[in-house]
Amino acid sequence: MTIKLAIVGRPNVGKSTLFNRLAGKKLAIVDDTPGVTRDRREANGRLGDLDLQLIDTAGFEDATDASLEARMRAQTQVAINEADVILFLIDARVGVTPVDETFAALLRRADKPVILAANKAEGRAGDVGVGEAYALGIGDPIPLSAEHGEGMSDLYAAVLAATEGAESVKEDARERPINLAIIGRPNAGKSTLVNALLGEDRLLVGPEAGITRDAIAVDWSWRGKRYRLVDTAGMRKKAKVQAKLEKLSVSETLHAIRFADVCVLVMDASEAFERQDLAIADLVVREGRGLVFALAKWDKVEDPRAHFEEMKLVAKESLPQARGAPLVTISALSGVGLDRLMNAVEEARTDWTARVKTKDLNDWLRAVVERNPPPAVHGKRIKPRYMTQIKARPPTFVLLCSRADEMPESYKRYLVNALRDAFDLHAAPVRLIVRQGANPFADEG
Repeated sequence: MTIKLAIVGRPNVGKSTLFNRLAGKKLAIVDDTPGVTRDRREANGRLGDLDLQLIDTAGFEDATDASLEARMRAQTQVAINEADVILFLIDARVGVTPVDETFAALLRRADKPVILAANKAEGRAGDVGVGEAYALGIGDPIPLSAEHGEGMSDLYAAVLAATEGAESVKEDARERPINLAIIGRPNAGKSTLVNALLGEDRLLVGPEAGITRDAIAVDWSWRGKRYRLVDTAGMRKKAKVQAKLEKLSVSETLHAIRFADVCVLVMDASEAFERQDLAIADLVVREGRGLVFALAKWDKVEDPRAHFEEMKLVAKESLPQARGAPLVTISALSGVGLDRLMNAVEEARTDWTARVKTKDLNDWLRAVVERNPPPAVHGKRIKPRYMTQIKARPPTFVLLCSRADEMPESYKRYLVNALRDAFDLHAAPVRLIVRQGANPFADEG
């Protein structure tokens, strides 16, 4: 099934950049000058395993006369009428504008599924705009960066939900295989691990680094659950990735990470957690995927107990952003540790899909703030008021409080770590969005 997706929004929010990314090539002209796109442009595209018919539209202008802007608006309206799903893009760095609000009102009247996305959200510069987008009344905004390819997995989930409906998505989630990406540096033992899990020599292996070049997906089942194992090319430092073929291989690996449920980072136990391992793990966490560390070739370690304790300490100190990610030891050639590895994968996926009831969150919030209140800033106290979970995969929470932009990063980390401990969310990334607001139930009797 091909999904007709119209990308709409006011001028210069990045519609054509996203169009080009989903199309896989540069078809639309991209420039910082507003209003470059004037006609509808269509192309075939792909997002994960979804086939798309993309429609790039002119920037929405609030004009109804005979001007060029009004005619461009009419073209956008035609695209909305033709689309199966509408992707409404705003600029997270600029925030919500009056034109965005006008467009949102028009889309709320459209009898079509609408996905709200806040583009240019890389880094922290777009946090305020993402927070403002909730007020548009079109659902939870998806932070993304069309230019850098961030947030594509969240967009994939939203398009899937919009086209199939909530109930069928739940059913689909039960039927679809769990995407498990096997990642790591060259010659870490990724293909050997996949062969051991499959119980056959499905993938070519050997002592030479870089044998695997494509991302190879293999369907497999474990304890009655369907998996799609994706063996990936080894990822070296960016400066060393020079050959065109290797760049393509790394690009496929990045794609596999972005659309995985869980990633297993395979490391040679004798040289684990080197700088490139840390960079790969950080990428997985930033993409919001579940993460499991696998120390391979464990049968060659001389003092296993002491080395394991050392590796746990290194992981804790070097990767605080991956706090709680399971660490397991394996020897793929002898088949040792495979059940342990898959149990850790199950744990990571369970945490990655976890949901916490709003009442439980707010009972916890009152207790944790009473025990350790936020510090005063310029003599004024920050007051956390209300918390809710806005999505899973990974668990993402919004905290409403006074003086939200002044909450120290250290206190946010404290809340995230306390969340992990209270609700047993150790094996997946946890995201916390802090924004200005009051408890929506404060006035209810």
